[in-house]
Amino acid sequence: MNIDYRTNIKVDYGFEKDETRPITTYSETINNTKCADYHSHPRAQIISCDRGVMEIMTNHNIWIVNPSQSVWLASYEEHQVHFPNNVKVVSAFIDESRLDGLPKHSFAFDSSDFIKSILAKITSFSNPKQLTPQQNRIFEVLLDEITCIKPSLTFLPTSHDERIKKVTDALMHDIANKHNIEFYANLSCVSPRTLSRLFVKELGMSFGDWKMRLKHLEAIKQLSEKRAVKDIAYSLGYENTSSFIATFKKHFGKTPTNYAIE
Repeated sequence: MNIDYRTNIKVDYGFEKDETRPITTYSETINNTKCADYHSHPRAQIISCDRGVMEIMTNHNIWIVNPSQSVWLASYEEHQVHFPNNVKVVSAFIDESRLDGLPKHSFAFDSSDFIKSILAKITSFSNPKQLTPQQNRIFEVLLDEITCIKPSLTFLPTSHDERIKKVTDALMHDIANKHNIEFYANLSCVSPRTLSRLFVKELGMSFGDWKMRLKHLEAIKQLSEKRAVKDIAYSLGYENTSSFIATFKKHFGKTPTNYAIE
C-alpha cells in the first residue's frame, strides 16, 4: 500500500466560515497525488470519486474508496487523502452552521445514484457567493439525504497503541506475508493471547479478520488499476487464483471481475 506520491495539493474550501455560502465544492482529475499534510477543518466534507480509487485516512480508520462509495468526514476530523493513479475527485464542504442533525462521526458509505446526481448538480453551481432560492432547495435535499446514509464496511480500523501499530504497519508493508500471530506477537513483545485480545479491544475485530480485510481493500485498489485477477491473487499471497476468487466472492457477494465491471 506504499506509493511515492509525486504531487501535493492543498484545497482551502474546508476552512471557510460563511453562513451565506453554506456549501462549496471541488472537482478535479488528479494523478499520483496526496493532500499536503494531515489536516482538519471546520466544514464537514463529502469526498467521492467518479473514476479511480482514493485512500482516506483518519486517526482511527483507513478507507479505500471506489466510484460506488463516498466518505463523510465530520467537522474537525483530522485526515489525509491519497489519490493513486488517475482519480476524478468530487468533494463538497458544508458550513458549520448547517451541520445540526448531520452525522457527528466519519464513515464510508455506498453512494446512491441520487446523491451522485445532487453532488454533480451542486458542483455545476461553481461556488457562487450566495445560493439562489432554487440552488438552496437542492442543497436542502442533499442535507436530507445525508441524514439517511448508513456506514459501509469498507474500512480498516487503526490504533495509536504502539503494540498494535507495530503489527498493522508490518502487515501493510508486506500484505502477501504468511506469518502467523505468533510471529507478530514476538514483533510487538507480547504473547499471542495478549495480541489477540488487543486487536479485539482496540480494533473491534480479530487479528485474522483485520488481516483479511486489509487484503480485501488492497484487492479493490488493484482491481481499479485494471490489474489481472491472477496477478492480484499472487500479490496478496494466495496460493492460486481460485482461492482468491472464492474468498473475495464470499465477502463481497460477487467475483473480482464482476466487482471491477460494476
